[in-house]
Amino acid sequence: MAIDFTIPEEAKEVRERVRKWVQEECIPAEQEMANGRAFKDVLPELRKKARAQGLWLPFIPIEHGGMGLGPLANALVQMELGQSHLGALSMNSQGPDDATMLTLLAHGTDFQKEKYLKPLLNGEKRICYSMTEKAAGADATGMQTRAEKDGKGNYVLNGEKWFSSAASAADIAVVMAKTNPDAPRHQQFSTFIVELPNPGYRIIRDIPTMAVHGAHYEEMGGGHAEVKIENLVVPEENLLGGEGGGFSMGQHRLAYGRLRHGMHNVAMAQRALDLATEHVTSRETFGKPLEDRQGVQFMLAECASQLYIARLMLMHIAYKAENGMDLRQENGIAKVFLANMVHKVVDTAIQLHGALGYSLDTPLAAWYTHIRSQRLVDGPDEVHKWITGKNVIRAFRKDGTTAAAAGGDLL
Repeated sequence: MAIDFTIPEEAKEVRERVRKWVQEECIPAEQEMANGRAFKDVLPELRKKARAQGLWLPFIPIEHGGMGLGPLANALVQMELGQSHLGALSMNSQGPDDATMLTLLAHGTDFQKEKYLKPLLNGEKRICYSMTEKAAGADATGMQTRAEKDGKGNYVLNGEKWFSSAASAADIAVVMAKTNPDAPRHQQFSTFIVELPNPGYRIIRDIPTMAVHGAHYEEMGGGHAEVKIENLVVPEENLLGGEGGGFSMGQHRLAYGRLRHGMHNVAMAQRALDLATEHVTSRETFGKPLEDRQGVQFMLAECASQLYIARLMLMHIAYKAENGMDLRQENGIAKVFLANMVHKVVDTAIQLHGALGYSLDTPLAAWYTHIRSQRLVDGPDEVHKWITGKNVIRAFRKDGTTAAAAGGDLL
């Protein structure tokens, strides 16, 4: 079977439309906010324009109000949207909402889709996902939050959550809790839909992080909340995906989130490289154009190489997704590579800008502190490397070769 890297014309067309949208609408809107215009005024205007152009919910089927894009076309779109912090928000494609919409679409009851999914699809509400706990960290099976039936048609939840991204901006929370501690390890957990605000779901604080906290950081959904769950009463009709299905649903949801982070990382790295190239081609140092210096050219070449590899990874994963193939190994490898790639490219762009790059006069410094989180979110590097390594060993023991697990059997 031949390897074909041709992008269908219809996918190219939608990519160009989104590229133009980001460059002509989202990036200028960023500047408006930097000049003091309120986010609550900017986003509704952007969304109204986006919907009028048919740029809304790229990953959602047409019958549910989306663009109905497959994995390949959606990957191309996301690799454009990530160039602006307003990109995904403008098309209602932002995390953590996007992955949770897909979960509700796949596992929600008719009642849940009507009451909770519909307003999310319309951009009227936002949703957060509360799984991570301080004591458990990346090991979701270590969570201690409990959910017990009260005999009155409800579950009662008690526990704590940590780094619930966008909780402070959310109208709905999806909360994972242990319902059956005696079941097999991956069947002990269930997922519940909670309307916010709720006295049983108390946001203690948005955890301060090393990211640059600008004027619009929290309202754009950038906060990461510490949450106390105390006697939180949830009707049984708000159980999502059945009892014991929480872990498997969560892993499926996180798989998309990891890819979306990676796609946005490619977009951000590309914009960083563009900014760096623009800077070096307009500067002269010690009587010589900066662009003529071999060291500078080598730095640009390394960034371009990293982006080339990153795009090939995502395109191959999109190909496998389009064809219903198992992509778990590739997803884990790409998650680690893309997180480190964007960090390296943005760091290089800062270096090429000199002191200007260290300042907040370009977006690079703010990106740098933000993207350091990419090596931690949705599972840290070490967890994904551990799983990838185990798969290599498993493949060797099964077939006497590591080719498939190491990318030697790409298609």
